[in-house]
Amino acid sequence: MRHFLTLADFSKEEILEILNLAKTLKNEVKSGIYSKPLAHKTLGMIFEKSSTRTRVSFETGIYQLGGNGIFLSSNDTQLGRGEPIKDTARVLSSMVDLVMMRTHQHSRLEEFAKYSKVPVINGLSDDFHPMQLLADFMTMQECGKDKNPIVAYIGDGNNMAHSWLMLTSKLGFTLRIASPKGYEVSKEILKKAESFARISGAKILLSDNPREAVAGADVVTTDTWASMGQEEQKDKRKRDFKDYCVDSELMGLAKSDSIFLHCLPAYRGQEVSEEVLESNQSKIFQEAENRLHIQKGVMVWLHKSR
Repeated sequence: MRHFLTLADFSKEEILEILNLAKTLKNEVKSGIYSKPLAHKTLGMIFEKSSTRTRVSFETGIYQLGGNGIFLSSNDTQLGRGEPIKDTARVLSSMVDLVMMRTHQHSRLEEFAKYSKVPVINGLSDDFHPMQLLADFMTMQECGKDKNPIVAYIGDGNNMAHSWLMLTSKLGFTLRIASPKGYEVSKEILKKAESFARISGAKILLSDNPREAVAGADVVTTDTWASMGQEEQKDKRKRDFKDYCVDSELMGLAKSDSIFLHCLPAYRGQEVSEEVLESNQSKIFQEAENRLHIQKGVMVWLHKSR
Protein backbone atom coordinates (compact mmCIF):
# COMPACT_ATOMS: atom_id res chain seq x y z
CA MET A 1 0.00 0.00 0.00
CA ARG A 2 1.27 3.46 -0.94
CA HIS A 3 0.54 6.90 0.55
CA PHE A 4 0.85 10.27 -1.19
CA LEU A 5 2.58 12.51 1.36
CA THR A 6 5.48 14.00 -0.62
CA LEU A 7 6.90 13.62 -4.11
CA ALA A 8 10.12 12.42 -2.48
CA ASP A 9 8.43 9.04 -2.10
CA PHE A 10 7.89 8.57 -5.85
CA SER A 11 10.15 7.78 -8.78
CA LYS A 12 10.20 9.81 -11.99
CA GLU A 13 8.39 6.96 -13.75
CA GLU A 14 5.64 6.85 -11.13
CA ILE A 15 5.13 10.62 -11.25
CA LEU A 16 4.80 10.53 -15.04
CA GLU A 17 2.45 7.54 -14.78
CA ILE A 18 0.15 9.50 -12.45
CA LEU A 19 0.25 12.51 -14.78
CA ASN A 20 -0.67 10.35 -17.79
CA LEU A 21 -3.54 8.79 -15.86
CA ALA A 22 -4.80 12.25 -14.88
CA LYS A 23 -4.67 13.39 -18.52
CA THR A 24 -6.68 10.35 -19.59
CA LEU A 25 -9.31 11.04 -16.94
CA LYS A 26 -9.47 14.71 -17.95
CA ASN A 27 -9.90 13.83 -21.62
CA GLU A 28 -12.68 11.41 -20.73
CA VAL A 29 -14.60 14.08 -18.83
CA LYS A 30 -14.14 16.59 -21.67
CA SER A 31 -15.63 13.95 -24.00
CA GLY A 32 -18.57 13.32 -21.68
CA ILE A 33 -17.24 9.95 -20.53
CA TYR A 34 -17.40 9.18 -16.81
CA SER A 35 -15.69 5.89 -15.98
CA LYS A 36 -16.28 4.70 -12.43
CA PRO A 37 -13.01 3.12 -11.24
CA LEU A 38 -13.83 4.05 -7.63
CA ALA A 39 -17.50 3.03 -7.65
CA HIS A 40 -18.86 2.57 -4.13
CA LYS A 41 -15.57 3.79 -2.59
CA THR A 42 -15.50 6.47 0.10
CA LEU A 43 -12.98 9.26 0.57
CA GLY A 44 -12.66 10.69 4.07
CA MET A 45 -11.51 14.33 3.91
CA ILE A 46 -9.98 15.79 7.09
CA PHE A 47 -9.64 19.58 6.98
CA GLU A 48 -7.63 21.00 9.87
CA LYS A 49 -6.90 23.86 7.45
CA SER A 50 -9.84 25.12 5.41
CA SER A 51 -9.73 25.48 1.63
CA THR A 52 -12.06 26.25 -1.25
CA ARG A 53 -10.20 24.57 -4.13
CA THR A 54 -9.07 21.50 -2.20
CA ARG A 55 -12.53 20.68 -0.89
CA VAL A 56 -14.40 21.28 -4.15
CA SER A 57 -11.84 19.44 -6.29
CA PHE A 58 -11.67 16.36 -4.04
CA GLU A 59 -15.46 16.16 -3.56
CA THR A 60 -16.10 16.58 -7.27
CA GLY A 61 -13.28 14.20 -8.15
CA ILE A 62 -14.42 11.28 -6.00
CA TYR A 63 -18.00 11.82 -7.23
CA GLN A 64 -16.92 11.73 -10.88
CA LEU A 65 -15.01 8.50 -10.18
CA GLY A 66 -18.17 6.88 -8.83
CA GLY A 67 -17.48 7.24 -5.12
CA ASN A 68 -18.49 9.48 -2.24
CA GLY A 69 -16.66 12.06 -0.15
CA ILE A 70 -17.13 12.82 3.53
CA PHE A 71 -16.03 16.30 4.69
CA LEU A 72 -14.61 16.40 8.22
CA SER A 73 -13.46 19.67 9.78
CA SER A 74 -11.67 19.91 13.13
CA ASN A 75 -15.08 20.48 14.69
CA ASP A 76 -16.41 17.25 13.16
CA THR A 77 -13.74 14.84 14.44
CA GLN A 78 -12.41 13.78 17.80
CA LEU A 79 -9.02 15.13 16.67
CA GLY A 80 -10.40 18.56 17.49
CA ARG A 81 -11.09 17.35 21.03
CA GLY A 82 -7.66 15.86 21.60
CA GLU A 83 -8.01 12.24 20.46
CA PRO A 84 -4.60 10.80 19.49
CA ILE A 85 -4.01 10.78 15.73
CA LYS A 86 -3.24 7.06 15.78
CA ASP A 87 -6.68 6.30 17.25
CA THR A 88 -8.53 8.40 14.68
CA ALA A 89 -6.43 6.86 11.91
CA ARG A 90 -7.26 3.30 12.91
CA VAL A 91 -10.98 4.01 13.33
CA LEU A 92 -11.52 6.14 10.22
CA SER A 93 -9.44 3.90 7.95
CA SER A 94 -11.55 0.91 8.94
CA MET A 95 -14.61 2.65 7.47
CA VAL A 96 -13.37 4.46 4.33
CA ASP A 97 -11.22 3.52 1.32
CA LEU A 98 -9.03 6.63 1.06
CA VAL A 99 -8.18 9.53 3.38
CA MET A 100 -7.20 13.06 2.37
CA MET A 101 -5.77 15.22 5.15
CA ARG A 102 -5.08 18.96 4.97
CA THR A 103 -3.20 19.94 8.10
CA HIS A 104 -0.44 21.98 9.72
CA GLN A 105 2.55 19.91 10.83
CA HIS A 106 3.69 17.35 8.26
CA SER A 107 4.40 14.99 11.14
CA ARG A 108 0.62 14.68 11.71
CA LEU A 109 0.21 13.28 8.21
CA GLU A 110 3.09 10.87 8.73
CA GLU A 111 1.62 9.60 11.99
CA PHE A 112 -1.84 9.24 10.47
CA ALA A 113 -0.41 7.28 7.55
CA LYS A 114 1.59 5.03 9.88
CA TYR A 115 -1.60 3.76 11.55
CA SER A 116 -3.96 3.94 8.57
CA LYS A 117 -5.22 0.80 6.84
CA VAL A 118 -5.91 2.77 3.62
CA PRO A 119 -3.90 5.21 1.45
CA VAL A 120 -3.47 8.70 2.88
CA ILE A 121 -3.18 11.77 0.63
CA ASN A 122 -1.51 15.07 1.56
CA GLY A 123 -3.99 17.84 0.73
CA LEU A 124 -1.43 20.33 2.13
CA SER A 125 0.90 20.49 5.09
CA ASP A 126 3.23 23.21 6.32
CA ASP A 127 6.16 21.45 4.60
CA PHE A 128 4.71 20.16 1.32
CA HIS A 129 1.89 20.66 -1.19
CA PRO A 130 2.58 17.83 -3.69
CA MET A 131 -0.89 17.71 -5.23
CA GLN A 132 -0.54 21.32 -6.35
CA LEU A 133 2.83 20.62 -7.94
CA LEU A 134 1.45 17.80 -10.04
CA ALA A 135 -1.33 20.14 -11.20
CA ASP A 136 1.31 22.74 -12.02
CA PHE A 137 3.39 20.31 -14.04
CA MET A 138 0.29 19.01 -15.82
CA THR A 139 -0.38 22.61 -16.87
CA MET A 140 3.21 22.95 -18.02
CA GLN A 141 2.77 19.81 -20.15
CA GLU A 142 -0.40 21.21 -21.72
CA CYS A 143 1.43 24.47 -22.51
CA GLY A 144 4.47 22.70 -23.96
CA LYS A 145 6.73 23.77 -21.09
CA ASP A 146 7.73 20.35 -19.76
CA LYS A 147 10.85 19.60 -21.83
CA ASN A 148 13.94 20.71 -19.88
CA PRO A 149 12.25 23.87 -18.62
CA ILE A 150 13.75 26.63 -16.51
CA VAL A 151 11.32 27.37 -13.67
CA ALA A 152 11.65 30.49 -11.52
CA TYR A 153 9.93 30.48 -8.13
CA ILE A 154 9.76 33.94 -6.54
CA GLY A 155 8.87 34.36 -2.87
CA ASP A 156 8.65 32.56 0.45
CA GLY A 157 10.65 29.36 0.94
CA ASN A 158 7.46 27.60 2.06
CA ASN A 159 5.64 24.36 1.25
CA MET A 160 5.28 25.39 -2.39
CA ALA A 161 9.01 26.05 -2.74
CA HIS A 162 9.74 22.73 -1.00
CA SER A 163 7.44 20.89 -3.38
CA TRP A 164 9.08 22.52 -6.40
CA LEU A 165 12.39 21.26 -5.01
CA MET A 166 11.02 17.73 -4.82
CA LEU A 167 9.51 17.83 -8.31
CA THR A 168 12.58 19.23 -10.08
CA SER A 169 14.90 16.87 -8.22
CA LYS A 170 12.85 13.89 -9.43
CA LEU A 171 12.17 15.01 -13.01
CA GLY A 172 15.54 16.65 -13.67
CA PHE A 173 14.84 20.22 -14.83
CA THR A 174 16.21 23.60 -13.72
CA LEU A 175 14.71 25.40 -10.73
CA ARG A 176 15.69 28.87 -9.56
CA ILE A 177 14.31 30.04 -6.22
CA ALA A 178 14.57 33.70 -5.15
CA SER A 179 13.60 34.44 -1.54
CA PRO A 180 14.36 37.33 0.83
CA LYS A 181 17.00 36.66 3.44
CA GLY A 182 15.38 34.97 6.42
CA TYR A 183 12.72 33.30 4.26
CA GLU A 184 14.85 30.64 2.58
CA VAL A 185 13.83 27.03 2.02
CA SER A 186 14.45 24.41 4.70
CA LYS A 187 18.07 23.26 4.69
CA GLU A 188 16.99 19.71 5.46
CA ILE A 189 14.56 19.58 2.52
CA LEU A 190 17.12 21.24 0.25
CA LYS A 191 19.69 18.60 1.18
CA LYS A 192 17.23 15.83 0.29
CA ALA A 193 16.42 17.50 -3.04
CA GLU A 194 20.11 17.86 -3.87
CA SER A 195 20.65 14.16 -3.23
CA PHE A 196 17.90 13.29 -5.74
CA ALA A 197 19.23 15.89 -8.18
CA ARG A 198 22.57 14.12 -8.38
CA ILE A 199 20.69 11.19 -9.94
CA SER A 200 18.20 13.08 -12.13
CA GLY A 201 20.57 15.84 -13.29
CA ALA A 202 18.35 18.62 -11.94
CA LYS A 203 19.89 22.06 -11.46
CA ILE A 204 18.87 23.95 -8.32
CA LEU A 205 19.87 27.59 -7.91
CA LEU A 206 19.06 29.70 -4.84
CA SER A 207 19.39 33.47 -4.50
CA ASP A 208 17.74 36.58 -3.11
CA ASN A 209 17.60 38.22 -6.56
CA PRO A 210 14.25 37.86 -8.38
CA ARG A 211 15.60 39.37 -11.61
CA GLU A 212 18.41 36.85 -11.73
CA ALA A 213 15.98 33.99 -11.13
CA VAL A 214 13.46 35.05 -13.79
CA ALA A 215 15.93 35.90 -16.59
CA GLY A 216 15.27 33.53 -19.50
CA ALA A 217 12.78 31.38 -17.56
CA ASP A 218 10.10 29.28 -19.25
CA VAL A 219 7.83 29.29 -16.20
CA VAL A 220 7.48 31.94 -13.50
CA THR A 221 5.58 31.10 -10.35
CA THR A 222 4.97 32.56 -6.91
CA ASP A 223 2.81 32.19 -3.82
CA THR A 224 1.13 34.44 -1.29
CA TRP A 225 3.53 36.20 1.06
CA ALA A 226 1.56 35.32 4.18
CA SER A 227 0.02 31.85 4.23
CA MET A 228 -2.84 30.67 6.41
CA GLY A 229 -1.73 30.89 10.05
CA GLN A 230 0.73 33.72 9.35
CA GLU A 231 -1.79 36.56 9.43
CA GLU A 232 -0.07 38.27 12.36
CA GLN A 233 3.10 38.53 10.21
CA LYS A 234 1.30 40.10 7.25
CA ASP A 235 2.56 43.67 7.64
CA LYS A 236 6.17 42.61 8.26
CA ARG A 237 6.08 40.24 5.30
CA LYS A 238 4.73 42.99 3.04
CA ARG A 239 7.79 45.05 3.87
CA ASP A 240 10.24 42.17 3.56
CA PHE A 241 8.81 40.99 0.21
CA LYS A 242 8.19 44.41 -1.39
CA ASP A 243 10.80 43.76 -4.13
CA TYR A 244 9.39 40.30 -4.94
CA CYS A 245 6.21 41.22 -6.79
CA VAL A 246 5.93 39.48 -10.15
CA ASP A 247 4.94 42.48 -12.26
CA SER A 248 5.20 43.12 -15.99
CA GLU A 249 8.74 44.41 -15.70
CA LEU A 250 9.94 41.28 -13.90
CA MET A 251 7.92 38.98 -16.16
CA GLY A 252 9.48 40.73 -19.14
CA LEU A 253 12.85 39.23 -18.21
CA ALA A 254 11.51 35.70 -18.81
CA LYS A 255 11.20 34.19 -22.28
CA SER A 256 8.63 35.90 -24.47
CA ASP A 257 6.48 32.75 -24.54
CA SER A 258 6.85 31.99 -20.82
CA ILE A 259 3.86 31.21 -18.63
CA PHE A 260 2.87 32.39 -15.16
CA LEU A 261 1.54 30.03 -12.46
CA HIS A 262 0.09 30.63 -8.98
CA CYS A 263 -1.59 28.09 -6.68
CA LEU A 264 -4.18 30.67 -5.55
CA PRO A 265 -5.62 32.52 -3.78
CA ALA A 266 -3.65 35.42 -5.24
CA TYR A 267 -3.37 38.89 -3.74
CA ARG A 268 -3.20 41.36 -6.59
CA GLY A 269 -0.63 44.09 -6.11
CA GLN A 270 1.36 42.05 -3.61
CA GLU A 271 3.06 38.86 -4.86
CA VAL A 272 1.73 39.44 -8.40
CA SER A 273 0.39 42.43 -10.29
CA GLU A 274 -3.10 42.61 -11.74
CA GLU A 275 -1.61 43.00 -15.21
CA VAL A 276 0.39 39.76 -15.04
CA LEU A 277 -2.45 37.82 -13.40
CA GLU A 278 -4.87 38.78 -16.18
CA SER A 279 -2.37 38.46 -19.04
CA ASN A 280 -2.31 35.82 -21.75
CA GLN A 281 0.79 34.36 -20.10
CA SER A 282 -1.19 33.61 -16.95
CA LYS A 283 -2.43 30.01 -16.81
CA ILE A 284 -3.73 30.13 -13.24
CA PHE A 285 -7.30 29.03 -13.97
CA GLN A 286 -6.23 26.18 -16.22
CA GLU A 287 -3.85 25.24 -13.39
CA ALA A 288 -6.67 25.45 -10.82
CA GLU A 289 -8.93 23.17 -12.88
CA ASN A 290 -6.09 20.65 -13.18
CA ARG A 291 -6.21 20.13 -9.42
CA LEU A 292 -9.46 18.24 -10.04
CA HIS A 293 -7.98 15.97 -12.67
CA ILE A 294 -4.62 15.30 -11.03
CA GLN A 295 -6.32 14.42 -7.74
CA LYS A 296 -8.53 11.95 -9.57
CA GLY A 297 -5.38 10.46 -11.07
CA VAL A 298 -3.72 10.14 -7.67
CA MET A 299 -6.78 8.54 -6.08
CA VAL A 300 -7.14 5.97 -8.85
CA TRP A 301 -3.39 5.24 -8.86
CA LEU A 302 -3.28 4.72 -5.09
CA HIS A 303 -6.33 2.49 -5.15
CA LYS A 304 -4.79 0.34 -7.88
CA SER A 305 -1.50 0.11 -5.96
CA ARG A 306 -3.11 -1.51 -2.90
